[in-house]
Amino acid sequence: MRTIIYAITILAISLWGCKNQSSQDKHTHSATETHAGHDHSHEGHNHEHEGHDHEHETAEEHAGHNHESKATKHSDEIIFPKAQAAKTTFEVREIQPASFNQVVKTTGQVLAAPGDEAVIVATSNGVVSFSSNKLTEGTKVQKGQSLFQISSKDIAEGDYYTKVKATYEAAKASYDRAEALVKDKIISQKEFESTKLEFENAKTAYNAVSNNKTAKGVSVNAPINGHMKNILVKEGEYITVGQPLATVSQNQRLVLRAEVSQRYYNAMQSVKSANFKTPYDNKVYSLEDLNGRLLSFGKTSNENSFFIPVSFEFDNKGEVIPGSFVEVYLISSPIENTLSIPVSALTNEMGIYYVYVQIDEEGYRKQEVALGANNGKEVQIIKGLHPGDRVVTQGAYQVKMASASGAIPHGHSHEH
Repeated sequence: MRTIIYAITILAISLWGCKNQSSQDKHTHSATETHAGHDHSHEGHNHEHEGHDHEHETAEEHAGHNHESKATKHSDEIIFPKAQAAKTTFEVREIQPASFNQVVKTTGQVLAAPGDEAVIVATSNGVVSFSSNKLTEGTKVQKGQSLFQISSKDIAEGDYYTKVKATYEAAKASYDRAEALVKDKIISQKEFESTKLEFENAKTAYNAVSNNKTAKGVSVNAPINGHMKNILVKEGEYITVGQPLATVSQNQRLVLRAEVSQRYYNAMQSVKSANFKTPYDNKVYSLEDLNGRLLSFGKTSNENSFFIPVSFEFDNKGEVIPGSFVEVYLISSPIENTLSIPVSALTNEMGIYYVYVQIDEEGYRKQEVALGANNGKEVQIIKGLHPGDRVVTQGAYQVKMASASGAIPHGHSHEH
């Protein structure tokens, strides 16, 4: 009986253990499935998140692409602020087709007009001295003003004035005596005429020095109003009669003489005016502004030259130096309906010319141009610009400097 009870107890315990194990297995499987489901759900969440990241990244790339596209569009834009432009001689001009002229560029020289200069010469032999220690080239002088003194007192050949005076007095005495003798026919008429000629010559020489005799010698005076163009002698130099001492110039009218190659001979028929540029101030002068006129142009050239001379006369307003060599722009036949800009609008880089075109209020674009005729002030544009373009005509260098610091400053934007 006891054995039966023990067996039943063992069986019950076994059955309870199996049931408990089954319950645990079921719980474990359920937990595993639940955790796996959670992981799966999380993976799905991650997948969605990854998709979201992909979408966000695409938008950023797209935005970056737009930004890059925008930057590319304005990569050639130069910003020159209005405040900075106001501090300079800045000017922008809208260009439109107009009449221009063919131009023949050559070289020439500015000369004094005939009758506008006077050469001062010595009236006696002797040692020259300046009447004033302020007498230099460029000094303003008045007609009749004493410029030089010529003295021959201490020269071995004797004082020139004293000798001239003695010669005159002797010639006058001979003439007075001959005049009385010829009346009585003691001397021939021919002999009298010879004596009279000697007297007239001596009188002329004496008057030339006696009227200007001073304590220091013989004075040499300015023949016209003007200024000293040049002084050809030095203080203390010995000079002779007729030797040039200086040149006085009025500089009221000047002559522009250009030398033109023979290949432009046909174009000379239509040349009416000219511009010229001086080397000392790099300024371009227009003969139209100086009351200029064409004097002549040569029909032939010198046998030793391949150039034809062309001469103009114009008023000197005190800025042009006679004798200076200049660049000459001969204005020839007109060219209709052409674009032109001031020379000041050009910049040169490695032999290529550029201008700066305004594209908005503070933005500019560098533009290469091809040039045609150039009259010194304006230049013809063959290629690179269009009617209505607004071009920087004053201050192009400042815009060029602004371009060296970068195209568009940070934070600057434009709407086009």
